[in-house]
Amino acid sequence: MSDPAEQLQQIYVAGFELKVFDRFPKCVGVVRDHCIALLVPATDGLQMLGTPGWEMGEAIGVLVETGGRRVFQAKQETVEATPDRLEALRKFREELQALLHPQP
Repeated sequence: MSDPAEQLQQIYVAGFELKVFDRFPKCVGVVRDHCIALLVPATDGLQMLGTPGWEMGEAIGVLVETGGRRVFQAKQETVEATPDRLEALRKFREELQALLHPQP
């Protein structure tokens, strides 16, 4: 069983910023390069809540397709899902997942 405090320390040391949000009091936000994920305690340590997205102020832009193009959307605000942003999100997700569930 992983200790959430130790996991958060490892995540922080790896260069991720930790945030708390009034709207999500049971979650810890993890941010790097404008990518964001919410973490919640689980039986085997921390796990991602939902899918990581794009940081848009105090909101999380989720990746959607609208009008034939991919964008990150939070309410009425959208940000273009450029190849660079999609690559940043892919790397963010993979690195965070590796920290949450390290292979022996």
